[in-house]
Amino acid sequence: MLWLKAFHIIFVVCWFAGLFYLPRLFVYHTEVKDPDGHQRFCLMEKRLMTMTTIGMLGTWILGLWLLSEFPGYMKAGWFHAKLTLVLALSGYHGWLKTRVRAFAAQSNTKSAKFYRIMNEVPALALVAIVVLVVVKPF
Repeated sequence: MLWLKAFHIIFVVCWFAGLFYLPRLFVYHTEVKDPDGHQRFCLMEKRLMTMTTIGMLGTWILGLWLLSEFPGYMKAGWFHAKLTLVLALSGYHGWLKTRVRAFAAQSNTKSAKFYRIMNEVPALALVAIVVLVVVKPF
């Protein structure tokens, strides 16, 4: 069981690495004006999105496996709050994918400031999730 938890945490870390870094790439990408720079950022964003998606899928698969081992969590309020945040992060992940596609199509309409603000979303979620899992406040 400890191996399962360890690999779940590893996938969570990989997922969050991408959730943190993709919006930062978007900040820099909005400032690029030359075609070579645009292509370079598109390639980086596409590759990072792939790795981030692997992290998300691993997180979900191992998380559901853990839940099957500890079904009592389904009765805990903290778990429902955590699951809600993970679902929201999955939606955020999907939104990031739409932004990768928008940049690739050269149809981004968002500013660097917008992406700086959006870059804070996963940080807030991470703090809340860690507190919920460790402290189990309700």
